[in-house]
Amino acid sequence: MASEALMDFDAALELFEPVIGFEVHVELSTQTKMFSNAPNPAAMDEAGIEPNTCITPLCLGLPGSLPVVNGTAVEYSISLGLALGCEIAPVSRFARKNYFYPDLAKNYQISQYDEPIAFEGSVSVELDDGSLVDVPIERAHMEEDAGKLTHVGGATGRIQGAEYSLVDYNRAGVPLVEIVTKPIEGMEHRAGELGRAYVSTIRDMVRSLGISHARMERGNLRCDANVSLRPRGASAYGTRTETKNVNSFRSIERAVRYEIQRQAHILNSGGSITQETRHWHEDTGVTSRGRPKSDADDYRYFPEPDLLPVEASAQLVESLRAGLPEQPVELRRRLRADWGFPDVDFQAIVNAGLLGEIQDTIALGVAAAAARKWWMGELSRMANDRGVEPGSLVGPGDVHALQKLIDEGRLTDTLAREVLGAMVAGEGSPEQIVSERGLEVVSDDGALLAAIDEALASQPDVLGKIREGKTQAAGAIIGAVMKAMRGQADAAKVQALVIERANQSN
Repeated sequence: MASEALMDFDAALELFEPVIGFEVHVELSTQTKMFSNAPNPAAMDEAGIEPNTCITPLCLGLPGSLPVVNGTAVEYSISLGLALGCEIAPVSRFARKNYFYPDLAKNYQISQYDEPIAFEGSVSVELDDGSLVDVPIERAHMEEDAGKLTHVGGATGRIQGAEYSLVDYNRAGVPLVEIVTKPIEGMEHRAGELGRAYVSTIRDMVRSLGISHARMERGNLRCDANVSLRPRGASAYGTRTETKNVNSFRSIERAVRYEIQRQAHILNSGGSITQETRHWHEDTGVTSRGRPKSDADDYRYFPEPDLLPVEASAQLVESLRAGLPEQPVELRRRLRADWGFPDVDFQAIVNAGLLGEIQDTIALGVAAAAARKWWMGELSRMANDRGVEPGSLVGPGDVHALQKLIDEGRLTDTLAREVLGAMVAGEGSPEQIVSERGLEVVSDDGALLAAIDEALASQPDVLGKIREGKTQAAGAIIGAVMKAMRGQADAAKVQALVIERANQSN
């Protein structure tokens, strides 16, 4: 996808003021879907689910099938609304949003329109330098997700140029909460940074609430970024574009910056902005035209006739309020102090979206430094190579099991990395892999001493240097021993034995 002409970012902000907003869709991890008893794939490992198996007649829009509200999804939605600082409506209603969804067989979406379950909130978001920004929340409403289309043929995987499309209704009807911000002004150069930080905060929030897995690479958490520009000194908002379904924190920041530069070039050249959806292309870092963006009137909302209003009693709301966890900003500041990482290292964890994984790993008993090493090091590298999130490769329990073998002296770091690679490849638990591959550290001093004696005998010049007190010369012997032991020896132990053995034979 070729890039459109862009204006320099700093030059764009000299002429125009950006106004931004975000719509974040959160798939809830209830056991069943929003309006039927079909299994909810958002609560499972979707990779192992066959297409069109998590469905009921309602998911397929068959005549006579009627929706029933998922009570747990309602409670999850109220909890999220409270965490967002919203007012909870005593009575909210569902509506039909009439729009052609080829992957939603009813040909309409059950959503909420003028009477959402939560409204008028605010979320405190921490930027990279520690400064706080209050993001105003307009509403958080309940709805159902659409299915998934797979376009076959063509070079891009999109409908353009495809030979045909396949539809999977597994995701149709998955419970969603859509969080809509009010227009956000005054962020200037930090508009993209705020978008990244805000969605990261929402991710931490829903995970701590236990209502969503919030895996962006699986679509559990999706962000639409709205951007408009207005000339400096103007009061009226410009025409906005909506970049759909951006699925990583870094991409949210990049997409916002790109749209600012693209729109600024058009406006400065005398053109006008089309109100439309845009597609984000991760590989090229550009947006492309989607469809003209409809206004609410175009969807012809009307009350859902098959569902009664949702009533949230004051008792239920207060009960859920009492169970709210720490706010993300408070949690992050406490963890930063507890773990003792430098600010730059802690911010890198937040930016990578790995705070939850590292927190859960530490909670299992892994030292903070070790947890950070695995998630931010080897696992992030492997995930980057595969184009996925690190949390999709292994879980905190797997890292704990691996580190436990190191702490027990049964694995070296080098061997542990080999075990980790096998874990990611699906060969089993660390214990199984160590057993089947015979990777455990050799603890037999007799075998180690035999290898040391052989290495010392083959390198008498090195032996002489060690006897003279030049202990750094022992590195050559250690290397030979480690090679002989196929890396299955503790290097520190080998070093001590080499020096001891050399001096004994003096």
